[in-house]
This record gives sequence, C-alpha cells and structure tokens, in this order.
Amino acid sequence: MYHFLLVSLSLLVYKLSTKIFGVENNTLWNKALKLIKEQVTSGNFRTWFSQASLGSLTEKSLTLVVPSAFIKQQLALRYEKLIQATLQEVMGKDLTIHYEIDSAKSSKKAARIEEESLPLEMPTANRPIPHSNLNQKYTIENFVVGLTNNLAFAAAQAVIQNPGVAYNPLFIYGPSGVGKTHLMHAIGNSLYQKGGFLKSVYAPSERFMVDFVDSIRTKRTGEFRARYRNCDLLLIDDIQFISGKDSTQEEFFHTFNELYSKGAQIVLTSDRTPNEMQKIESRLMSRFQGGLMVDIQLPDFDTRLAILQAKLQESGETLPENCLSLIAESIVSNTRELEGTLVQILSRLKLTGQEVTLDSVKHFLGKQPSTQPTGLFDQKKVLNGINQFFSLHMSDLVGPRRQKEFVLPRQITMFILYNDYKLPMERIGQILGGRDHTTVLHGIEKIKEAIKRDRDIQRMVIEVKQSLT
Repeated sequence: MYHFLLVSLSLLVYKLSTKIFGVENNTLWNKALKLIKEQVTSGNFRTWFSQASLGSLTEKSLTLVVPSAFIKQQLALRYEKLIQATLQEVMGKDLTIHYEIDSAKSSKKAARIEEESLPLEMPTANRPIPHSNLNQKYTIENFVVGLTNNLAFAAAQAVIQNPGVAYNPLFIYGPSGVGKTHLMHAIGNSLYQKGGFLKSVYAPSERFMVDFVDSIRTKRTGEFRARYRNCDLLLIDDIQFISGKDSTQEEFFHTFNELYSKGAQIVLTSDRTPNEMQKIESRLMSRFQGGLMVDIQLPDFDTRLAILQAKLQESGETLPENCLSLIAESIVSNTRELEGTLVQILSRLKLTGQEVTLDSVKHFLGKQPSTQPTGLFDQKKVLNGINQFFSLHMSDLVGPRRQKEFVLPRQITMFILYNDYKLPMERIGQILGGRDHTTVLHGIEKIKEAIKRDRDIQRMVIEVKQSLT
C-alpha cells in the first residue's frame, strides 16, 4: 500500500511539474533549435530536426519525441554531440539525450496529407488505377534488405509514411543493378495503395528529355508541363543523364520548383552523387542536395545470398544451400547479374535434366568461385608495383589529393583491381583510402573508355600489368 501511494505521489508531482515548467522547457528547446539551425544546412534541419519535438526536460536529461526509428538513428549518430553542445550553451549544463518514438505522430501527419490531397467526390475504395508505368512487381515487401542498402530502404519507408514532407527530394545513388529502380517503383506502389497519391509519374531521364524535345517540336509544351507538373509524385530514374543538356536542365529546374512548392514528393536516382555530375547547373545541384541523399552499395555476400533465396521463393524453385553459396561467392558485380545467373542455371538444369549438385553448378559457372586477393601481402604487392611504375608514394595513391598526376594512376589501379583481380568495388574503395564505390565505378569506366580511344593510355595499362607479373 505504501509503495502504491509513493508511486501515485511521484506521478502527481511529475504531472504538476510538467504543467508548471512545460512552457519554460519549450522555450529553452526553441532557443536550442534556433542555434542548431545556424550550424546545419536548411535541408538537414528540415529533414532531421523539424520533426523532433521536446518530450521532457529534467536536470540531467532531455527526451526528444521523433516519428520513426530512422530519424532517431540519424539524430543519435550524426547530431547528438551538436545537440548536447547547444544545450550546454543554452542551459549551462551537460544533459543526456534520450529518444522516444511516436509512430502515431508520423501516421497522423501522413493521414492529414492524404485527406487533403484526395478529391472529395471520389470515395477511397473506388480509386482508379493510376495512369503511370510503375512496375507492380517492385514492392517494398519483396525488396531484400542488407547492410549495403538498409539506409536507403529506411529512407524509402520514411517517405511512404510522410510523403512530400520527409526527405523531399529523396536522392538515391549507386552503381547499376543494385536495386535503385526497384526501390523507386516500390515507393510509388506503396503510396498509391495508401490512397493519397493518386497521380504519379515515373520516367527515366531520357524519357523526360525526349518528351520535352517532342513537345517543342510539336508545339505542345503545355501538354508536357501538364503531365510532369500536375502530379503528386514524380519519379525520375538516372537523373545524371541530363548533365550537359542545358534546355532540359532549365525545364527540369522549373518542374522541380513547382512540384516542391505544392508539396509533391520527388524521388531521383543516379549512379553518382550530385557533386560528381559534370556539367550540371549549380542551382539544380543545390536542389538535389536539399533533401536526403542515400546510397545503395554493391551487395555483400550475405545480401547476395538473401537475394537468391528470395528469388527462389518467388519462383517456387529450390536449390541446395551450398549451391546458392557458390553462386553468391562467384557473382560479385550486381543484383541484376546475380538474379540472371540464377535463372540461367535453373533453366539449363531443367533443359538438360541434370541433377542439381555442387559440381553441376560449378560446371555451369565455368570456374571455381573467384579467388580474390584480399590478403594484405597481395594488396601491398600490387600497390607497391603501381607506385614504382608511376614513381609515386603510397600516400599519393591512397590519399585525398586530386591532382592530375595522381588521379590517372589511381583510376588505373581501380581498373586493374576490378578487371584483373576481380575485387568488388566496395573493397577497392577501402583499399584506396576509403573512397565511395561510385568514385571507383567512375574511375573504372573512365579507363575503360580511355583504352578504346587513347593508345597511350592503352599502352600504359598494358605496361602496368606487365610490371605486376
């Protein structure tokens, strides 16, 4: 009985203190927010801080209420030190930061947006099929999540929960065949099923360009703008291809602004970050960077294995676990090639009537799993050989400097490690000073193209390879 009275009294004191000091606490938090806003970009403030509210403030701790685990994770990882330092400045003491997830906060906001955007005369149950070319097979449920894409997946879920407000635009980047388009279509399909985003437009950037050029030629720019600007959701794939297209960039800039101003959700994909796009207008680049940028990397072994298992489940087929592991070890390039190899193996084995064994899968692959020289000795041997060929120091090759005399040897190194040693791009990036896989992809493609048209580069690559043997 005594314990019950003590707990009741504590709760009463807490409620009274909250009522008395709540206004003052909110004032202190608002002061802290004002200081934080001066230290981060407007896009980051809008993305991470505008959705966080004060839960409680005590002598030793502060609790922030956030709408999702994703926002909690990002605030804790990226901004907790900034929050603590700012609170120290405002209140003169160190506070421990706690987070409380209130999913109802996000869902209520999303429901309000849906209600406002749904035509009054149209019952939700009788929604028409959207006039778009979304692939219905790409859903959020059948997207395989792993360490290399979990951040992009969480961002997509946040957009589905709170479209037009959270992470707008959402910019997803990464090499070809890793699931960017799948995730983009999944966002569109999920939002349509929720009922608020009736009109979506999906287009590769080439389609946007072709439609724009055709509209000028046929004098139907009004129809073009009506299609791309009167929508709730705009999905543009491979946006990097508008680089250098001045008129298309101009048109997309105004399309972006109009959609953003009325709260439409924009999702873009690219094989590189905006900073790595050449011949892109700075005002357009700033808009790409104004929301949330997340990358999808090449899948690691566990993710590749999970993708194969999901594909088998989807098709109703089976393969021994050791055969799946062999395929996952052998195909390290991208998801598309991984799935294609599995389909080819299943088809070939059915046609020939072979029993599914480890040997039959090895025979199909034509080789043992790629032996990748991931040991420290092999890496040093290759890097030292390249440094010796170009008369460089190790710090020149793996360091951050981007002078012309370092960039070419570095890109040749990327090409050789990928093409001859079969290392995955993420591993090459780690070896070369922790570079992003998109930088590695760009370097490899650069040398590939240079070899075709520049005999000096071709000869140089051959000589470097010979020096390593």
